[in-house]
Amino acid sequence: MGLNKDLIMQKVQRFGGAMFTPVILFGVFGIIVGISILCKNPMILGSLAQEGTGWWQFWYIVEQGAWTVFNQMAILFCVGLPIGLAKKENARAAMESFVIFMLFNYFIQAMLTLWGSDFGVDFSKNAGAGSGLAMIANIKTLDTGIVGAIIVATISVQLHDRLFDVNVPDYLGIFKGSSLVVSAGFLVMLPTAFLFCLIWPKVQLGIASLQVFLTSSGVFGVWLYTFLERFLIPTGLHHFIYLPFIFGPAIVDNGLQAYWLEHIREFAESTKPLIELYPQGGFSLHGMSKLFGCPGIALAMYFTAKPERRKRIASLVVPAAAVAVFCGITEPLEFTFLFVAPVLFFVHAVLAATMSSVMYFFGVTGNFGGGILDTALFQNWIPLWSNHWGTYLTQIIIGFCFTAIYFFLFRFLILHFDFKTPGRGEEAGGDKLFTKADYKASKAQGDGKTGGGKELDERDLKAAAFLADLGGKDNIVDVTNCATRLRVTVKDDSKIADVGTFTAHGAHGLVHNGKAIQVIVGLSVPQVRERFEALLNAPDEESDSKN
Repeated sequence: MGLNKDLIMQKVQRFGGAMFTPVILFGVFGIIVGISILCKNPMILGSLAQEGTGWWQFWYIVEQGAWTVFNQMAILFCVGLPIGLAKKENARAAMESFVIFMLFNYFIQAMLTLWGSDFGVDFSKNAGAGSGLAMIANIKTLDTGIVGAIIVATISVQLHDRLFDVNVPDYLGIFKGSSLVVSAGFLVMLPTAFLFCLIWPKVQLGIASLQVFLTSSGVFGVWLYTFLERFLIPTGLHHFIYLPFIFGPAIVDNGLQAYWLEHIREFAESTKPLIELYPQGGFSLHGMSKLFGCPGIALAMYFTAKPERRKRIASLVVPAAAVAVFCGITEPLEFTFLFVAPVLFFVHAVLAATMSSVMYFFGVTGNFGGGILDTALFQNWIPLWSNHWGTYLTQIIIGFCFTAIYFFLFRFLILHFDFKTPGRGEEAGGDKLFTKADYKASKAQGDGKTGGGKELDERDLKAAAFLADLGGKDNIVDVTNCATRLRVTVKDDSKIADVGTFTAHGAHGLVHNGKAIQVIVGLSVPQVRERFEALLNAPDEESDSKN
């Protein structure tokens, strides 16, 4: 039973990490869309931004390009998931998934063209919001959003892992590799498309009812959503909470992020209270703990550290808090205290949920899922300040009140229960980035150089050290990553080093759920993973000497 539980957790965590592959693009392109809309707003820039000017035309072009990832979300998830999920030849898996997804949609288009009324679908409608239909790569099809893309991509990865390496007879050579996978996908998508035509229109009715229910759930709904989004971060399952809201249809069609950007000009020009214009936005306030909560946590850690070690602790927590505030990435700070005092993480989740719900109660709404650069400045405060400054002033006042609450409550709990947060333990060794083990790891790779004579940098050292800490290459089953974590499945979790060893090698923490391991690396995790996989695929030193 325990083994099955571990296996399920491994698969779920791997799937959650894979979903972040396309999601990481949305923050960057959201900023570009926000800036473009801002630069086309005559309320801010006057006649320069009037429609038809050269300035307006330039930013119109930029904005249309920036909409790419939001207009093609389904395709991005379809292509992005195999990159994180496939166990081999990820690039080919992504191509196969794209082709199979196109087959899926062409089959749906053909079936609805012939039998739309039998499925309860009016296929004569124009695709768009409220029609239940969408245009995907110029294919008129059911609007399955990212759900359909995720399901098809998952099927494609299963076919890829099972069939890609199948060795067929020479006379069937054209069916080897990707051809065999796509051919199998062709056959599987026929019944899959039929089932979607049969079931999805009913699912759409259920989603519409869910949207009404969640929107009407008010303050409690915002509290529960925000609590779960924060509380599940250590497990890596928080992706399953926010993705259906932010990029899926749980609240509005196409997700809250795209909906907000589509209507931001309308909201900016209206003098109605923002809560009336956008009541759904309470579910986009989970970023408030990043802007206002994390600084309070960092201050509490600093002032509870031993005086002689505060300078060193400041170098640890201040950058972590800055990353949370500006970029919306909270894990480096959160995992700093999670393992020594899990109760503090529970308190953090409660405070984050309470802050969001209090703000919502007082009329604050908007698109605040990320940090200042991601959402606050360019998608909220600057473009909407003129007509909604009162809402944002309320938000900032409540936010700083919670910064103080975070600080005093965390400080009290740390001191009262003597939690060994950074700077309070007997040893200061955990504060340094590398140890002798790093040096040995670099020597194992050629006296501090790669095979080509290139100097190893910090990411090379981390990759080598983490591989050793995880029990070596023979103990690794597979590896992927999300925003800040290296997610690894191992054969024997008893070979995993302790948390202190990982932190001494530059990690911010460790999640150890049976054989599903998450090393909290930080924003450099994609580069560390690349180097980690290179070490996995490198020939053993002993094998080289024998050959």
